[in-house]
Amino acid sequence: MTREVLLAGLVCVCLLVASIGTMLTYSKLPVHHRQDDTNTVVRLVANIFVVMTSLVFGLMINSSKNTFQGIDDHVHAFSTQIIILDRTLRTYGLEANETKARLEAYVQRALQQPIRIDDPLVRGDRASEQALNEIGNSLALLNPTDPGHLELWTEARHQYQQLVEQRWILVEQSEGVIPRPLITMLAAWLILIFASFGYRAPRNIIVVSMFVVSALLISASLYLVLDMDIPFTGLIQISDAPLQRALAEIQR
Repeated sequence: MTREVLLAGLVCVCLLVASIGTMLTYSKLPVHHRQDDTNTVVRLVANIFVVMTSLVFGLMINSSKNTFQGIDDHVHAFSTQIIILDRTLRTYGLEANETKARLEAYVQRALQQPIRIDDPLVRGDRASEQALNEIGNSLALLNPTDPGHLELWTEARHQYQQLVEQRWILVEQSEGVIPRPLITMLAAWLILIFASFGYRAPRNIIVVSMFVVSALLISASLYLVLDMDIPFTGLIQISDAPLQRALAEIQR
């Protein structure tokens, strides 16, 4: 179970405890705590945090969307660079077949990982690092014998360096960018808002049901935003279709 699921579940429980707990304990409060003036102040304070929560949650959604879109663009660029390198190696000739085979093996390894967060495209485990380094080592062993092959070899080396650079950009950007203190503050505001909803709320099944449904939906929304902020895990993931197309092009 991921941290995002645990966090969303914890927020859901806290919202239910705050709303239903306030509703059940309201009748036990001293009389001066149940006056209309007190209720008015509680509602006014809650409205302030409703506005602030809406603004912060909107910023979180925008941040997650930008992170997701940025990494998706880099995956497409990475896949395009693989195809371009493959085309250069094909033009070089039979001497580059071993390098082409190593490039194909690397892409296959990236696609066959059952857990996307361990994808060689994203995480620097030793086996995948070795698979990528072997492409460069094989390329370095090529011995161009004429100016045409020398130009192709130089171009292929440059394309390989760009491939490595694109991969490490993905590695560095694969973590979430939403600050944890901001998430904690947002959760605290939501708890305060739900506690204000429970204050003087009628004690019946309809109200309790609304509290439960609202807490579940808000927690689910928070989970989706946090999940989208880390695009290689969870429910919302970056598509591997660009890599699939790159592999298909290599195997043609």
